[in-house]
Amino acid sequence: MNKFLNKATRFLFFTGKGGVGKTSMSCAVATGLAQAGKKVLLISTDPASNLHEVLDTDLGSKPVAVNGVPGLDAMNINPMVAAEEYRERMVGPYRGVLPDEAVQQMEEQLSGACTVEIAGFNEFSKMIGDEKMIGDYDHIVLDTAPTGHTLRLLNLPSAWNDFIAGNETGSSCLGPVAGLADQKALYEQVVNALKNPEQTLLALVARAEPMSLAEAARASAELAELGLTNQHLILNGVYSNETSDKIGQAFAEKSAKAIEGMPAIFQTLEKTEVPFRPHGVMGVDALKAVANGEADPAWQDAPDALNDALSQTLENVSEWDALFQSLEKQGHGVIMTMGKGGVGKTVMASTIAAELARRGHSVLLSTTDPASHVAETIGNGLENLQVDRIDPKEETEKYCADILAKNRDKLSEDDLSLLEEELRSPCIEEIAVFQAFAKTVARGSDQFIVLDTAPTGHTLLLLDSTEAYHREVAKSADDIPSEVKDLLPRIRDPEFTKVLIVALPEATPTHEAADLQRDLRRANIEPFGWIINRSFAVSGTSDPVLCAKGLHETDYIREIASGLSTKQTVISPWIGEELNRPESLKKLAERAVIR
Repeated sequence: MNKFLNKATRFLFFTGKGGVGKTSMSCAVATGLAQAGKKVLLISTDPASNLHEVLDTDLGSKPVAVNGVPGLDAMNINPMVAAEEYRERMVGPYRGVLPDEAVQQMEEQLSGACTVEIAGFNEFSKMIGDEKMIGDYDHIVLDTAPTGHTLRLLNLPSAWNDFIAGNETGSSCLGPVAGLADQKALYEQVVNALKNPEQTLLALVARAEPMSLAEAARASAELAELGLTNQHLILNGVYSNETSDKIGQAFAEKSAKAIEGMPAIFQTLEKTEVPFRPHGVMGVDALKAVANGEADPAWQDAPDALNDALSQTLENVSEWDALFQSLEKQGHGVIMTMGKGGVGKTVMASTIAAELARRGHSVLLSTTDPASHVAETIGNGLENLQVDRIDPKEETEKYCADILAKNRDKLSEDDLSLLEEELRSPCIEEIAVFQAFAKTVARGSDQFIVLDTAPTGHTLLLLDSTEAYHREVAKSADDIPSEVKDLLPRIRDPEFTKVLIVALPEATPTHEAADLQRDLRRANIEPFGWIINRSFAVSGTSDPVLCAKGLHETDYIREIASGLSTKQTVISPWIGEELNRPESLKKLAERAVIR
């Protein structure tokens, strides 16, 4: 960590997917700089932030001194609250002017992740742009950096007019910038600071896992194209212990292979490896240990402690066989696995599809697996199972081309550029993929359809409100496929569709999954159950370090099984095998049944 601390600029921005450790790494760096005598301000704009837990300090929207770390202040900006304020500022003037359906559409367009990110960026910008607020600080550490999508938006002229309010394409989820023209100069100042390598260092946080490294590589390339070239890779949670335990050996081998085969873009980038810590990085002592490069303490009593804790922890966890029996009860229908990136949706969907096929049911697995290896191999040798692979990139390109073709002669060049950027937002891919999936969902009347990627509640409501807007305002719904019109009613029918939320037994994945569940409930969709994936607690490991990790997981297993999940909860162990063949998926299902 010393290499990173020694090159720290005034502004330090941390970015990475949920669950990789952005918050713990930003806190460790902030703590290390404060220990070196610097005055530091740490800011989080993460909607699922657990900054207060990591720092063991009650935080608010103003800087607060962190307990036990002289020189370090922290604050937790709530972008959800900021987004709600933006939403009302934007929509308020139209209430009573436009039809209710149009207002509902505008509200839903302003409920997406992009809107929340811009709202958080706006609040952060106010801090950065006010030297009176930050003048006493040597370093400003931001827990969640803006994405390339947001940064590109802020450079588009039409993002500052009211294009979005008059947009009838149903594509927008980025509206708040239209109401913030007075912030333009401030945003430009902050973006310029981001691009200045003398002022800003961008920390890309990733796990030693192929998918995590691939996502970090994409972010690195995208941000570098926008001028954020001063980058540093932090590999968090690298496990390299020598152990006789088979699970420990497999975990170490997987980490080593991922690092050895990391994307080429990282070959020349400076890197910092942070060793695996079973309890994560929680509390000031752990933060100081990471900043100082100190090893984790021994956990020799962890196997016995985990064994003692498991009985109570698994009290409300069901056997997988019970889940399969409830899933197959109807004899047909749609099963969707949902969750944030990297939690294992594809593997869980594949496992469920394969097991239902083995039980004699006709099953179609529709997957967006980007690597395609699961889609290509799972059907080999399995009767009753078909695999349909949908290419998200291809479907999105077709969808966007159609939207642009319909609007090319209607919009100015600036407005067309803004529309093109909006079509890069994550919810657009969801809509495009579900244009393709909708036809598959309709086939669930006489067989099982298992989908490895499901739309969020926001996307479903966006589709629904878009239809209402076309029907009531544009007086035309001819361009909406019938399968899409029927999609939401089918997904809302608990007898026809069963949604399974997939999460990892860790803080951020658990809390992000909880947000996803709230999102679904806004769309009147109640999850059928939860899957807790890749758990060391039930892996059978005897390695003290991994048993300590399992012991740490028990808090989140209980939080899910005894609180968040109101129906069935099942748990799947961490296993060393690559899950890319029918035999390995069967092995996972068999192991998952036994607690």
